[in-house]
Amino acid sequence: MKYIELAVGAILVYNFVLSRFLGICPFLGVSKRLSTALGMSGAVIAVMTLASAITAVIYKYLLVFTFNGKTYDLRFLQVLLFILVIAALVQIIEISLQKSSPKLYQALGIYLPLITTNCAVLGAATLNASGGRSVLDATLFGCFSGVGFALALVLFSSLRERLELAAPPRAFAGTPLALVTAGILAMAFIGFAGLC
Repeated sequence: MKYIELAVGAILVYNFVLSRFLGICPFLGVSKRLSTALGMSGAVIAVMTLASAITAVIYKYLLVFTFNGKTYDLRFLQVLLFILVIAALVQIIEISLQKSSPKLYQALGIYLPLITTNCAVLGAATLNASGGRSVLDATLFGCFSGVGFALALVLFSSLRERLELAAPPRAFAGTPLALVTAGILAMAFIGFAGLC
């Protein structure tokens, strides 16, 4: 039951993009085509899951330790270490995508390295640390948060592809229509607030 609540909370109720408004740059930038949204979704899920697992281990076992009877507290280095872990993971995924799927790598363009500075990935790691989650709980939270990010991205890209066929007023064409659509989608996700 605990993990069902964690999954529903991370995916629907406290969705990083539509409830917490973190990670908006790749959300808006990669959502024009469903194919690129799916590729970015996979990359974000992988990075969030691995980053949450690794940063949970670092936070629990390396930032506060005892040596020769003296306790050392290095939690002030938390954000720096978390960003280094996330950057390394993104580099590994970027190199893997460049070798295995050059077309997807080209389609994602600048937004793939931007996962490093994606507030959602760093937010998941920081929330895990401040929430005192175990390594397993932190890993699952990161995975479910990545799935929530992917859900928002896929829904939004599907809507944007359909809206390209519409004829909106000139004032709403392009980015304004995308922002209004994202706002309406975020309001729809507010309906999940009573689940957890």
